[in-house]
Amino acid sequence: MSDLRNSYQTVWDKFRDQTAADRDAFLTDSFPAGFQWATSSESFKVEGGWSKGGKGETIWDRFGHQGQAFENQTADLACDSYHKVDYELYLLRGLQVNTFQFSISWARIFPSGHNDSQSEDGVLYYNSLIDALIESGIKPIVTLYHWDLPQVLQDRGGWTDASIVEAFKEYADFCFSEFGDRVKTWNTFSSPWVVSHAGYGTGEHAPSVKDYVTAAYQVTHNILKSHAEAWHVYNDKYRTAQQGQVGIALNADWAEPADPSKSEDVAATERYLEFMLGWFAHPIFGAGDYPSILKTQIEEKRAACLSSVPAILPTFTSEEMKRIVGTADFFGLNHYTSRVITHNNGGCVAGPEGVGNFRSDVHPSGNATASDWISSVPWGLRRLLNYISTVYLQTRKVPIYITGNGMPTENTGDIINDQSRIQYLRSYINEALKAVKQDNVDVQRFTVQSLLDGFEGPQGYSERFGLHYVNFDLPDRPRTPRQSAYFYSEVIEKNGFAPQNTVFHSSQEKKLKSKKVGPLPTHHILFNSNKQRFKLQ
Repeated sequence: MSDLRNSYQTVWDKFRDQTAADRDAFLTDSFPAGFQWATSSESFKVEGGWSKGGKGETIWDRFGHQGQAFENQTADLACDSYHKVDYELYLLRGLQVNTFQFSISWARIFPSGHNDSQSEDGVLYYNSLIDALIESGIKPIVTLYHWDLPQVLQDRGGWTDASIVEAFKEYADFCFSEFGDRVKTWNTFSSPWVVSHAGYGTGEHAPSVKDYVTAAYQVTHNILKSHAEAWHVYNDKYRTAQQGQVGIALNADWAEPADPSKSEDVAATERYLEFMLGWFAHPIFGAGDYPSILKTQIEEKRAACLSSVPAILPTFTSEEMKRIVGTADFFGLNHYTSRVITHNNGGCVAGPEGVGNFRSDVHPSGNATASDWISSVPWGLRRLLNYISTVYLQTRKVPIYITGNGMPTENTGDIINDQSRIQYLRSYINEALKAVKQDNVDVQRFTVQSLLDGFEGPQGYSERFGLHYVNFDLPDRPRTPRQSAYFYSEVIEKNGFAPQNTVFHSSQEKKLKSKKVGPLPTHHILFNSNKQRFKLQ
């Protein structure tokens, strides 16, 4: 092994000699008092009402209408959550979550992307949802951007165009002003790497741009500046009065070297993490600029590839770097799986594997899921949490919120008795518990993705992430709790996995009170949509 000591190797060395038995040992314990238990939804995946209330077209509306999703499916109606606020509250109360994370559709608030097109119906919808959550004793967490850009802005270049920074700042300012008296935690973006990589790099996601040489890197550049401007707006105008938090939810896989005895595979693994997580985390939680590994690798490729340009990385001015660094009150993490990394000469091929000189594969130890990119490798979460704490949170001590974790099942077979999801969640939540109790990592929230099945972009409705099954064949979109919903409710009730006689009951901290809905446990909810029709008042 090389004598080179780097950030990845520090964490790798901590865990590399673990036996499988030690690694997989189950920790019977509970989370600290006050731990936040959450589930989530994303606007374009569940809301439907794609043109209701003056809502503008989004890039995912366009994507579906152009027949780019599975079996030409669209998000036009989705779960019809736009008309089912009270219905959603019954499900959340049954789960006993104390936190609910959802995203706002920019185009539902500003159909043209700017405040001169403000929709009163759109504002009313989110106000009603926020008020209903608070009346039920559930803390609302709002994501300003989860992938559904107004199509009008995309027609002007979308996230590649510099003007979007000011547009996002304007949108964020409005949301803070309108909802911030009740919303105290904000994610500016969720999984922005997916926007850059799949939206503008590979083109698999809306808006289907295939340009990993220029566009993907420019998108990240503008997203980082947009995030920073939104944070400063909150910090300058709203923090004193509202006393809230603004951060960002970054997605990252954990990664292991294919051959631990090869220093080049270990180095390639760190490059993988820097090209994924570091691309966004280092400017915000580091020095205000991209990781040196990323910059060096791109410059070496540009020098070596005389007949082609594999990547163009924009540069921040010194003022922009100062503006970006430190703009997060927490570290949000979306995590689903782990990878194995092999050093590989990527040549002059654009994209992270080509430019980064690595090959990434699904971790062979993991159990398969309905998605070919997600396998269940729970111990990777503990290692990733240690990595984040070691690399990014040593000088700026902010908490880690797990803002997304879950797995998809197929829409076939026994769709209610989802034992594979139960095992996945049980293991991943336990690894988070180990990070808290055994490694002293400051994790304060766990969010299960997601409350409902939804429109999963290119996969349409063929892959299901929901704790609740949604029947998309019926116009009323009835919901049915899966076994995983009951399981998660029990974990929340026990605040983890401690023996029953020593458990701290997190639900005892709060007494649910509501004028609109009663505290019905999940198994008492009536799911016959002909008997219950919940509509936004």
